[in-house]
Amino acid sequence: MKDSGAASDHRAAVEVTKDRNGIEQVVLRNPRGASAKISLHGGQALSWRTERGEELLFTSTKAIFKPPHAVRGGIPICFPQFGNRGSLEQHGFARNRSWVIDDNPPPLKPSDSQGKVYVDLLLKPSEEDLKIWPHSFEFRLRVSLAADGNLALISRIRNINCKPFSFSIAYHTYFAISDISEVRIEGLETLDYLDNLCQRERFTEQGDALTFESEIDRVYLSSSDKIAILDHERKRTFVIHKEGLPDWCGIHGRGNQNQWQILEMKSTGTCFVLMGQQLRNRLL
Repeated sequence: MKDSGAASDHRAAVEVTKDRNGIEQVVLRNPRGASAKISLHGGQALSWRTERGEELLFTSTKAIFKPPHAVRGGIPICFPQFGNRGSLEQHGFARNRSWVIDDNPPPLKPSDSQGKVYVDLLLKPSEEDLKIWPHSFEFRLRVSLAADGNLALISRIRNINCKPFSFSIAYHTYFAISDISEVRIEGLETLDYLDNLCQRERFTEQGDALTFESEIDRVYLSSSDKIAILDHERKRTFVIHKEGLPDWCGIHGRGNQNQWQILEMKSTGTCFVLMGQQLRNRLL
């Protein structure tokens, strides 16, 4: 847990606090006043605010911030299973477990640290976890906030005993938007997708941008490394960059709740995996 290159401004800091249920949270603040809040319950980013205090992540008013419930909102970590595609509970167990701060993580590239405030978290399986998913692993997660307010998540999964296993992972991000009818997504053109509202039938995206006129629940295959979400009412654009997550990008939007989610997932059977997502926010 470090404050890298932040000595020039007292507002840049990494602070450990507790929520109303006594669960530890890590608050990151950059020199300009932007912030991110990460709960050790689920290793989940719950808040991402601009320097003006604007919240960029959506959290349901019905969210329960207490184990064993998963928090509906922010950026849940889905591991080792996404959705119900397996024998485990929906989206796996990582989002329901207690993570710890990793004070001595393996090094990353200097660019993943320089000029950023960040925290490293660690999840290891409990004896109960090994009964339902018998694979030893270490899941390391770095959440960082750059000087320009960009938020980045880097996941590293290590197979402890090198007995091969397969898993799925997703950053199940909920973005705060205005009216979903004013939102469009660019970067999905010509991609094939599976439509969950049509028994996972396969289609090809025909439009230059995706808009929301009714409920959408799709999984885009081989999505690009950059996707843009344009919120015309708020004159805001989210730009999502991903690395090491080539497989799927899922879109789920429901107009009656003024919210939508973007999911990115990588399925692999390797012993060591490095993957990440960077979120940028800018005004149009």
